[in-house]
Amino acid sequence: MSAPTQLLEKDQHLLHPLHHPSTTQAPLIFESGHGIWLKTVEGKEYIDGLAGLWNVLLGHGNLELADAARDQIATLAYCSSYAGSSNLPAIELADRLAGFAYPDLNTTFFTSGGAESNESAFKTVRFYWKRLGKPNKTKVISRQNAYHGITLAAMSATGMSVYWPMFEPRVPGFSHIPAPYPFRFPADQRREGESVGLAAARALEEAIIREGPDTVGAFIAEPVQGAGGVIVPPDDYFPAIRAICDKYEVLFIADEVITGFGRTGDWFALKRWGVAPDIMSFAKGITSGYQPLGGIQISDAIREVINNAPPTERWMHAYTYSGHPTCCAVANKNMDILLRLDVAGNARVLGKRLLDGLQALEAEFDVIGDTRGLGLMAAIEFADRETKQPAQIGEKVRKACLQRGLFTRVIGSDILAFAPPLIISAEEINLILQIVGEALAETTK
Repeated sequence: MSAPTQLLEKDQHLLHPLHHPSTTQAPLIFESGHGIWLKTVEGKEYIDGLAGLWNVLLGHGNLELADAARDQIATLAYCSSYAGSSNLPAIELADRLAGFAYPDLNTTFFTSGGAESNESAFKTVRFYWKRLGKPNKTKVISRQNAYHGITLAAMSATGMSVYWPMFEPRVPGFSHIPAPYPFRFPADQRREGESVGLAAARALEEAIIREGPDTVGAFIAEPVQGAGGVIVPPDDYFPAIRAICDKYEVLFIADEVITGFGRTGDWFALKRWGVAPDIMSFAKGITSGYQPLGGIQISDAIREVINNAPPTERWMHAYTYSGHPTCCAVANKNMDILLRLDVAGNARVLGKRLLDGLQALEAEFDVIGDTRGLGLMAAIEFADRETKQPAQIGEKVRKACLQRGLFTRVIGSDILAFAPPLIISAEEINLILQIVGEALAETTK
């Protein structure tokens, strides 16, 4: 019996994320990686076209990050960060993050990942409004096609119904409005002369009024929707969103779990539109995926409300691994490298190269309905350009890419996503485009 066959049999003991036995019969089993490449136990190499799950910003096999983890483990692998104790890497990381994303976000609470971060944000919203004498402001408005994690409250905020059926009922108080999705925004939801961005923002205002402003605590949004299809909003969307949140006293939560730390060509994506949130959730890129770490940053106003609460009404929220020394040490080293290499600049320049190449493929293949992206975060959507009917070929194209050495992901049935490591070169971008072009030619011949 071959080693891969033995491994596949052992793998049956692993309950995979999004598990179903039909999808675990012949998984690729990766054993190593270097740069943008992954290598299987059978020796075949693939371009990591989605940087793991959008998170391996510095690519695979970075020895500086490995050394940072080893050195910290040898010094102090773990200690509690509960009130009354702290540790050097967590203090250093919180200090360097103060004001790094947005000037008014100077306080950080650490988690183990994105879903925990959004759960923390939702609880902080409740705490804030309750301390301000508005305990009914508990509702959260999210968007269709949003992904905020799939723990129970985060799943309820997630606007992708495929995640709901077998885990309902969802947490009450979460609702969804249309996303600013230029290719698919419903024409009947736009007023005459109204842009997609302003129509989608108006949907938030109408939802707040419908729910009752005295009951809505927060609006949550990814600057660019990732798992929902790499949906890049029009430029007029987020400035209008910020104004609406201010008008109705609704906290704005920016989910920068995917977009943070350079992915979109800016260190944090909302800066592109001159907008800042009240709470920001982050994870993924903070360690390039080398250790599990996430968190929320809160505005100075929210911090003051937390700090001024009496002991009996303290912010009674915690995780065992909050401020984990090893994770924070890796994050500190990761930030050193991200800044030294200017990966945000690389994402901006090579992201344009990637999008230009995908748009050239759109001009060549009628089966592509839309191409879109921001920085090194892009997608092609297979659909009829007029009717928007899905082409139902996404999985075929993905498999054809896989055969040629590109490992990536299909969102739904027809959106092929790209988010390679931010250290990628121009030559490697060209190779991705070549593979996708060949895969399309084979699929559509």
